[in-house]
Amino acid sequence: MKLLAIDTSGPVCGVAILTGSGITYECAAVNKLTHSTNLMPMVETAFAATGLSIQDMDRLAVVTGPGSFTGVRIGVSTAKGLAHGAGKPCVAVDALEAMAAGAGEFDGVICPIQDARAGQVYGAAFVPGEERPARLMEDIPLKVEEFVEAIRPLGERFLFLGDGMPVHKARLQALLGDSAVFAKPQQAFLRPAAVAYLGSLLDEEKAYLELMPMYLRAPNAERNRRLMEAANAK
Repeated sequence: MKLLAIDTSGPVCGVAILTGSGITYECAAVNKLTHSTNLMPMVETAFAATGLSIQDMDRLAVVTGPGSFTGVRIGVSTAKGLAHGAGKPCVAVDALEAMAAGAGEFDGVICPIQDARAGQVYGAAFVPGEERPARLMEDIPLKVEEFVEAIRPLGERFLFLGDGMPVHKARLQALLGDSAVFAKPQQAFLRPAAVAYLGSLLDEEKAYLELMPMYLRAPNAERNRRLMEAANAK
């Protein structure tokens, strides 16, 4: 299988190309303010470096969430445009599952978390599986304390990774003590290679029109609109 992977769901803008021999190209840049300008040049560079083209790809894998609302939209819109133009199918990759897939072996519960601001995280829980992680808890937005209470019954040791890890490390350590294990600093971000690997395992291909962002809560603009409508109704 030949596959182009795209991720703009968090601080990293990244692309990877997977072929039958494995990951043949991977590039990532940490600056979420420039995803819209960086992504297409990165895709073009990936194809130039590998001597491949979009027509050579069997599918596109794109992270559809959870994550930054704007970032997710950039990645999904770009993937839809590429897929439409080339007539290629897409697969929607869950950011948290891809993080868990890239975590490696761990004797315990793998807890990828993204910082959702306001003291909250987007989190989930997995254990290592044969090919892809086995899910113990669905993606959910919770306060850090609520997330810890949700995962406590699932195991005795918990590996935290993702961009929420450095933000909430002190609080997680205080709540879980020695049960909390923290991934290496480079695992704070989702690697495009992990997106490509997981994308190659997924069965549910989508046409470009079916590809949609996955939001765990309404975007800020939508929440503010609802608050204003509620206030005006009083």
